[in-house]
Amino acid sequence: MNSLLTLFANNILPILIAAGIGVLLQRLLHPDPRSLSRTTMYVLTPCLVFTQLVSSDITVMDMILMVVLAFSLMIFMALIGLGLSRLLRLPPKLTSAFILTIAFMNAGNFGLPFSNYVLGSEGLAWATIFFITSSMSINSLGIYIASAGAFSPRAALRKLISFPPLYAVPIALLVRSFNIPMPDFIWLPLELLGRAAVPIMLLLLGMQIAHNGFPKRKGLVAISASLRLLVSPLIAFGLTLILGLESVAQQAALIESAMPTAVFSSVLALEFDVEPDFTTGSILVSTLLSPLTLTPLIALLQA
Repeated sequence: MNSLLTLFANNILPILIAAGIGVLLQRLLHPDPRSLSRTTMYVLTPCLVFTQLVSSDITVMDMILMVVLAFSLMIFMALIGLGLSRLLRLPPKLTSAFILTIAFMNAGNFGLPFSNYVLGSEGLAWATIFFITSSMSINSLGIYIASAGAFSPRAALRKLISFPPLYAVPIALLVRSFNIPMPDFIWLPLELLGRAAVPIMLLLLGMQIAHNGFPKRKGLVAISASLRLLVSPLIAFGLTLILGLESVAQQAALIESAMPTAVFSSVLALEFDVEPDFTTGSILVSTLLSPLTLTPLIALLQA
């Protein structure tokens, strides 16, 4: 028990405190999270993705394996959500919301800082690849699920290509492949902005949590949180064995897969009017419960 408390205090509590400051910031000063979110998405995150991929030793083949793992995991979770929805005879809108809450994880605002804190720069590089994949998926597959298929593939593609970090990937791979030198006056600002992404994401996470209310469908929320926090990492573990991902790559994949529900799920739920109260409640509950599952996960990874 003492070792688990030590792990919690050393690895999770600092992240919760930083996110808690974001909650207080939102409650006391009422800043606009949208402005901070756009700054993170359009400036800080592309810089983080670029600098992490350029400076890492991860091969292109290993990157592809992580992409396959992340996408496969979300497909598996979406299918589980669809099957349970039919078993429970959920109405169409609640089915869409339920799938959103279990298929997509908070790989960015929570996952990246957590991976960086627990696994260091190498773990952050692996987690960044997972994050890019999850973000692309929720901006395409997530939109399709939220719209119950009413959103056209062309519109989904248009949404996907407007995702700024996506363009940092091929540029970083070109720089790496051709050993293009990066002068300090270009590299240092990019690295500085990339480093700012992690703490800003934590503040933003807290600000977004401050907007979420407690859910009404408590039973279904409990099922959603259990699938997101417990079943997802088990499936991810199986996928790492199948794909041959080991060491830090495996650890980063398991950490990202165990993250609570993606905050962007509530954005989609509001946009397409698919039970937004249930979605935001699921985000809150899964986020609050995540320390209880992440602490033993870290213990297993460090054993």
